Amino acid sequence: MKNIGLLYAFLGGAVVGCATALLFAPEKGSDLRARIVAMLNKKGVKISDAEIDQLVAELSGSIE
Repeated sequence: MKNIGLLYAFLGGAVVGCATALLFAPEKGSDLRARIVAMLNKKGVKISDAEIDQLVAELSGSIE
């Protein structure tokens, strides 16, 4: 049970970190999303542009 709490804390921190990076990034949002998709693809994670847009919308909504 303790490991699950640690996992949730890590994932929560990752989400907050990603949201902060997206909000304070000095480049255009579409360029940043393309770079994120490229990095994830390099790591073997397949994700579509629509899924990235949905994630950005969810993070923006949770911050507001």
